[in-house]
Amino acid sequence: MRTSLVSMLSVVTLATLAVAGCAPSDEDSADQIKVWSHAGGSTEEIAVVQGIVDDYNASQAEVTVVLESFPQSSYNDAVVAAAASGDLPCVVDMDGPIVPNWAWADYIQPLDLPTDLTDSLLPSTVGRYQDEIYAVGAFDAALTINARRSALVDNGIRIPTLDEPWTLEEFDAALVTLSADERFEYPIDLGVWDANEWWSYAYSPMLQSFGGDLVDRETYLSADGVLNGPEGLAFAEWFQSVFERGLASRTPTADGQDFPQGNVAMVYGGSWKALDSAETFGDDAIILPVPDFGEGPVIGGGSWQLGVSSTCANPEAANDYLEFSLQDKYIVEFSDAVGVIPATDTAAQQAEYFKEGGLLAELPEISRQLARVRPETPGYAVISTSFGKAMQDLVAGADPQATLDQAVKDIDANIKSNDGYGF
Repeated sequence: MRTSLVSMLSVVTLATLAVAGCAPSDEDSADQIKVWSHAGGSTEEIAVVQGIVDDYNASQAEVTVVLESFPQSSYNDAVVAAAASGDLPCVVDMDGPIVPNWAWADYIQPLDLPTDLTDSLLPSTVGRYQDEIYAVGAFDAALTINARRSALVDNGIRIPTLDEPWTLEEFDAALVTLSADERFEYPIDLGVWDANEWWSYAYSPMLQSFGGDLVDRETYLSADGVLNGPEGLAFAEWFQSVFERGLASRTPTADGQDFPQGNVAMVYGGSWKALDSAETFGDDAIILPVPDFGEGPVIGGGSWQLGVSSTCANPEAANDYLEFSLQDKYIVEFSDAVGVIPATDTAAQQAEYFKEGGLLAELPEISRQLARVRPETPGYAVISTSFGKAMQDLVAGADPQATLDQAVKDIDANIKSNDGYGF
């Protein structure tokens, strides 16, 4: 359930194709609409989607919804091919940060949903572009630190809370202290085994907590000064030092397995791993909020969402389907099936893991208070890949200032070549 698994470089290709315009899909009609899902490789998730489709079809006779699912690994290829041939379905799911790119490219159209519905959703589950809503999601995920309670207690380390998170100094000191604990090879796994969008999703919130950002969000016309300024440099130098001081591995075991295997005391990752941690360590597993690096704790927001294509032959029915799919009972089903954060408070109160006393009960509030969506600009694809490359170079030992400066040059050149993406 990790967020942002669509290839960002393919999205740039997708947008280029879309600007030329697409003919209406011959697979949709006024009385039949297709829904595409990326969840074909997840038995539990696709079963929920299929149940919604079946219930919707049984609830009315005007239109038939047909579900077509793809494994996540091939989903983006299918979308790119459909974009080229003008065969996008009426309803398509997409990763949250892609929404502005698809809206700018006229791939998707603004949604027509009741305000009381969209207002009830976690802000990070509503995809916006230029003050209009283009996509909505039934769930989100959160970045947390999963830890062994005993490791902290045995080493006299304060257990942080949402109201009193670790400061930079406390977090760094905790890592140094844990490095002397011979039970662990490293204090923490920071997740650098992962690839693609993870690098922006996971580490740009740290940059923001230091006071920097990926791009100037006032204008969206440049990254200069916010990514490579004093705050950005302070973040880059500290992040690099964690690896240079041996506080985290440059080559951790894939999929965060160093934590359940007992090789590290903590792991930085998605909330989707919290249930596995609880299963492995029982009461010794603890979920910690991310540190406050100076400007408040921040986590990335925005997971998979549904939108309506601009070529849909029956957008009214497509919007009706989206509204139907966001009933609390379906949001609860998603949550119970795969452990994601319910998009509404009322659903969270019913969900097995998120209701009062549930293993993950604190996560909706963590998401609501700390989540920030990634920059809502069509240029995010290049912003993400440029920042991701910079972060990988930092881990490998590159000069922090020169690395950030190069990322800024790449980002600003892309923005300029696209005439500012309309900003």
